[in-house]
Amino acid sequence: MAQASHDIAVARTATRNDAGTHADSKLHYRDAAERIRAIIDGGRLSGPGRLGAGRLPSERELSETLGVSRRVLRQALGLLEAEGRISRQHGRGTFATDARHAQETLVHEMSRLTNPVDTLEARLAIEPMQARLAALRATKGDIDRLFEAADASRDAKDPLSYEKADAAFHRRVSAAARNPLLIAIFDAMLETALEGTWRHGRETAHCINNQAAYAADHRKIVLAIAERNAALAEQTMRLHLNSVQQRLIEHAFPGAAAE
Repeated sequence: MAQASHDIAVARTATRNDAGTHADSKLHYRDAAERIRAIIDGGRLSGPGRLGAGRLPSERELSETLGVSRRVLRQALGLLEAEGRISRQHGRGTFATDARHAQETLVHEMSRLTNPVDTLEARLAIEPMQARLAALRATKGDIDRLFEAADASRDAKDPLSYEKADAAFHRRVSAAARNPLLIAIFDAMLETALEGTWRHGRETAHCINNQAAYAADHRKIVLAIAERNAALAEQTMRLHLNSVQQRLIEHAFPGAAAE
């Protein structure tokens, strides 16, 4: 508990030094959630359990630590609860949870019940919006890393290297969107898509000719994000994923493609 109090004191000092008391009172709930994640990930909360498990400070103490209103704090806690990072128990308090094991179990079950085309349909529902948000929210550093990731997908020398580069590119677009809940959903989809039982279909779809086309798509997506053209970023990501999906259908499910 003493260590947790120390961490909270450090967080309070950092908050005050960042921008002053008045500015901290307007801290966005997503920023507040990120600071709470840092406290949780320190693994020094009170109570027994796995790393990252234990009781969070009271709402009053967290509110003072972060320099936010109770309303903003509760929005942040609601976001973390939706992500599976915390559990709020009436009469007992708020506890950090380790959601990684649950996510691994979910991914395993999803991989048994779905296929690459199903996963692309889900990605089409989420990733174009993430590209739109990235065009609005990405920092210069985000954009620089996106260009690097696009180049890495172009320069990959074999299917496995390309697969890793491709996953890294799409993960960076997701991160640049700055929406933690969408990132968590995207990560679950990506892990499902990377299940080993799908490897043959993915490598067939990602032959060297397709790799060049996909890498060119990646660069177009980054250019739209860098230009802050949200509509174009969304459209380009959707066209890219549609192309990937069509090739998956043609190579992995030739019967379905003929219907």
